[in-house]
Amino acid sequence: MAAPMELSCWGGDWGLPSLHPESLTVMAYAKFSGAPLTVNTINNSWRTPKGDVPVLISEDIVISQPAKILNFLRKQKYNADYELSAKQGADTLAYIALLEEKLLPALLHTFWVEAENYCSVTKPWFASRIPFPLSLYLPGKMSREALNRILLTKGGPPLYSLSEVEAQIYRDAKECLNLLSKRLGTSQFFFGNTPTTLDAFVFGFLAPVYKVCFPRVQLQEHLKQLPNLCRFCDDILTCYFRLTVSGHSPSGQDTADANLQKLTQLVNKESNLIEKIRLSLFLCRWMTTFVRVHSTPLES
Repeated sequence: MAAPMELSCWGGDWGLPSLHPESLTVMAYAKFSGAPLTVNTINNSWRTPKGDVPVLISEDIVISQPAKILNFLRKQKYNADYELSAKQGADTLAYIALLEEKLLPALLHTFWVEAENYCSVTKPWFASRIPFPLSLYLPGKMSREALNRILLTKGGPPLYSLSEVEAQIYRDAKECLNLLSKRLGTSQFFFGNTPTTLDAFVFGFLAPVYKVCFPRVQLQEHLKQLPNLCRFCDDILTCYFRLTVSGHSPSGQDTADANLQKLTQLVNKESNLIEKIRLSLFLCRWMTTFVRVHSTPLES
């Protein structure tokens, strides 16, 4: 009997099983290959054994990073690529590299760096699922890590300013989406009628951009001009996850949006309170030092 396998990942919303692209990739591949994963939704990455998500645990084996998790599943004979030719396998690696180089930076920017999206959607959503007081720290940490990753890969010469980097990453992302749309054409999946590793990666990257309701939607608007990619995401959600895939917000979204707005206000108030407490502690220490120094009797 095969050992049980548990996948820890961030939860979902807006009709998605997870908002986290890498978690979505692994979840989709498991569906495609028939791997019997038990999915556990976590509320902060520090609870996972390696401090990262997604994480697959099978007995005493702990694996993180989608590529490594997928390799482990293949070794357990859950292989979605067994019908691919050598050329198709090479194409898979090339397109995954394209996604990570051209699309991922814009995806990170949309969620974690674009100020309006981060303050009104990303930060409140993650803060509502992370226990206090980590909810005041972890979203900011994740935002800084996303910006650092973007600048590390895209911030070198000749792009010297953040605005130049932002313009370039969105040009690259749109070019990547156009290439994916052309490659998919009218097919159901990228290599015919059966989903493979490439479909899992493309779905993981595209679905959050397609479904999450952001105020700044530059990348989403371009994606929605490519109907075959939108249909691709909808078909996977319908066939493999059996979730609502309407182009509109899911039922009850108005209430969710109102709660999200209230949560945004609460998080901002808590952040302001923390700053005030820090200032008060600083002033107390300063006053204590001042009194101690000036109350020391002068030597005669």
